[in-house]
Amino acid sequence: MSEPGRSWKERVAGDEATRHAGYASDFEQIQATKSARYGKGRALHRKQQLGLKGSFEVLGNLPAHACHGVFAAPGSYDAWVRLSNGGPDRQADHKPDVRGFAIKLKGVSGPGALGSGPTDAQDFLLINHPAFAFAGADEFVGLAKHLVKGPGALLGYLVKRYGLFGAMKMMKRLGETFKRPFSGFATENFHSAAPIACGPYAARVRLLAASDEPRKGASGDWAGDFTRRLVQGPLRFELQLQFFVDEKRTPIEDASVDWSEDVAPYLTVGVLSLPPQDPASPEGRELAAAIEAAAFDPWIALMDHRPLGEVMRARKVVYFQSQQGRR
Repeated sequence: MSEPGRSWKERVAGDEATRHAGYASDFEQIQATKSARYGKGRALHRKQQLGLKGSFEVLGNLPAHACHGVFAAPGSYDAWVRLSNGGPDRQADHKPDVRGFAIKLKGVSGPGALGSGPTDAQDFLLINHPAFAFAGADEFVGLAKHLVKGPGALLGYLVKRYGLFGAMKMMKRLGETFKRPFSGFATENFHSAAPIACGPYAARVRLLAASDEPRKGASGDWAGDFTRRLVQGPLRFELQLQFFVDEKRTPIEDASVDWSEDVAPYLTVGVLSLPPQDPASPEGRELAAAIEAAAFDPWIALMDHRPLGEVMRARKVVYFQSQQGRR
């Protein structure tokens, strides 16, 4: 693999800090509303499916451009995994939703992405979509805060923002996004959707499915499907990086663009292994409670893997506000 491009840049708008503070306030209200109904929890990805333990092995003989941060040298880390439904409600599994696969590598050591001191963990937050539905954070936040108010409020917001025909197109687009078939946490690929740094380079992250054999009838119980697979033996997922090439084909600031694999091939840099374990055992329930209480945040990261782009910068403010609300 040839050396990736290094000409990437972030472009920060003058009003970004003010807008992001407003987004944090919006999500604080969403979180408070849902917590009043369900009990204290996250603004998004509220329903935890499973909290699991595993290990992560960094592979050897990686090309020089990949050898940064946790991938700087071969080794292994203990890992926590949180599987979740993406919405603000605790709804049934068969309903359309985005799904989350969050990984926390423990025992990391180095300067943190926030620039406020060292970090002892590296988080990768992944979803079952290769890109976000929107280029920037503003459209997503507007959608989210009206969606929780009901279909009428959402349609009114979309018509006001995009016009009647634009609203119809957006509703169709959202329907295609949320109704995308999902076969299970073991059989789907998961993506960072937005880029992170890899030293002086920029890259997106992908986790390859552990299995290509979906089970019939699993859609009503994603946790049960995953647990049954674990009982049969360990699950192995490959973690890959897809490196920036140029701003036109692999943009940093437009999170709605799926970088083409033909332009930017993936490189496997590590393996996540989940051993057989019983989430229903006392130890399993204790672990799940600890993971539910923990913070999973793309900004819990090494400086070498700091999140990039406006959507990621917005998440820094919003996730912090959500964590304060849960505490």
